[in-house]
Amino acid sequence: MKNLIFFGHGARDSRWREPFDRLVSLWRVQYPHARVELAFLELMQPSLEEAITTLVVAGEVEVVVVPVFFGQGGHLLDDFPLLLSDCRQKFPQVSLSATPAVGEDEAVLQAIIDFSARAL
Repeated sequence: MKNLIFFGHGARDSRWREPFDRLVSLWRVQYPHARVELAFLELMQPSLEEAITTLVVAGEVEVVVVPVFFGQGGHLLDDFPLLLSDCRQKFPQVSLSATPAVGEDEAVLQAIIDFSARAL
C-alpha cells in the first residue's frame, strides 16, 4: 500500500503548522489504512528524511510525497528535487514518488473559488 507525506515549507511561528496538523488528522479519519506523515522543507520538524524514516521503521516501502504548496516556485523547482534525490539514495528500498504542488490541481483551485464565493 502507498503511504503519504504531506510536505510543507515550514515557518518560525509554530501556529503556521496548525492547518497541516488538521490536514493530517482529517486524512487519518478518512483513510485510516494508509499511513500519513508530515514533513517540512525548513524551520520545522520533521524533515522529509525524518518522515521517510518513520515510515521505513514502520515497514512501509511505497511513499508518495504531496507538496502542500500553492505553486511550483524555486523551492519546488530547485530544493525539493535535490531533497527527493538524496532521500532516494538514502532509502533505495523505498519506492518514492511525488505529486505536483497541490495548488496546481484544478479541484484545489475550484475549492478556493468556492470558498471565496461564500464570502460574497
